[in-house]
Amino acid sequence: MLRVLRSISVLFVLVGSPVLAQDYPSRTVTLVVPYPPGGGVDAMARIVADKLSAALGQQVIVDNRGGGSGLVGTRAVIKSPADGYTLFLGHTGSISINPSLYANAGFDPRKDFTAIGLIASMPVALIAHPSFPAKTVGEAVALMKANPGKYNIGTSAVGTGGYLSAELFKSVTGVDAQIVPYKGTGGVMNDLLGGHVPLAFGVLPPALGNIQAGTLRAIAVLSSERFSLLPDVPTATESGLPGFESVLHYGVLGPAGMPRGIVDKLNAELRQLVGTEEMRQRIHSEGGDPLTSSPEEYAADIDKEESKWGALIRKLNLKVE
Repeated sequence: MLRVLRSISVLFVLVGSPVLAQDYPSRTVTLVVPYPPGGGVDAMARIVADKLSAALGQQVIVDNRGGGSGLVGTRAVIKSPADGYTLFLGHTGSISINPSLYANAGFDPRKDFTAIGLIASMPVALIAHPSFPAKTVGEAVALMKANPGKYNIGTSAVGTGGYLSAELFKSVTGVDAQIVPYKGTGGVMNDLLGGHVPLAFGVLPPALGNIQAGTLRAIAVLSSERFSLLPDVPTATESGLPGFESVLHYGVLGPAGMPRGIVDKLNAELRQLVGTEEMRQRIHSEGGDPLTSSPEEYAADIDKEESKWGALIRKLNLKVE
């Protein structure tokens, strides 16, 4: 009898998944953002929800569940039914950094999620006040080594992509500099514009207008290729730091165990949407570059990023309760 039940279960998985996908979705889909409205993750989610609603023929609503630096919303998603009606807008911080940074994160990104597909990337950049003498990464490193302890580096909060990029920079170059973490990017940008800190590591959207106006200067972007909106700014690799990369990736996930047919349907829709000129322009307007992937490629990306940042967090003995 047990063998018969197992056979029926296997048959349901093999046959039922395409059937489920054909009928999916038949009601509203919720896209959870683990942060309050207004930030970069929220902006990406609203771009996706808007277009995915039209593509799927059902409303996709954004549900902001802030709290615990992203942990409240993350935990809520992994406890939801794996039926495709609760999705998650994840990024490198919430998926690949938090599990190592927080002592009781409560989830394993490799086991507790179904990766669906990437949608965008957003590089961290090394940004300077115009008065900072160095114009290149090499010059900045030389200047900071010649003046140990003189130059502070502003970042957003401990554990964010900007903060860990600064720590990685210190680890790779051996410079003696004090990292000054702020509660948010607004504080970093205000003090950078005011010249209170000469350098900062952070994502580009909050600084982009000032960079283009010349009131701030981007020294390098920490991506493998130049950022499309700042084509004249070199990468860190081009600047003499090969392999020094810090790029936040944004993607859509669901709880572990989602039917493959639904995953494939959502992945196909995401690929098509991100490939349209309108979506590309909207992602550009938020300071990102479009990026697509298969579910397997996204899962591999999560694994790679968690291994990279987890190793740095353990090396620095960073831990948030």
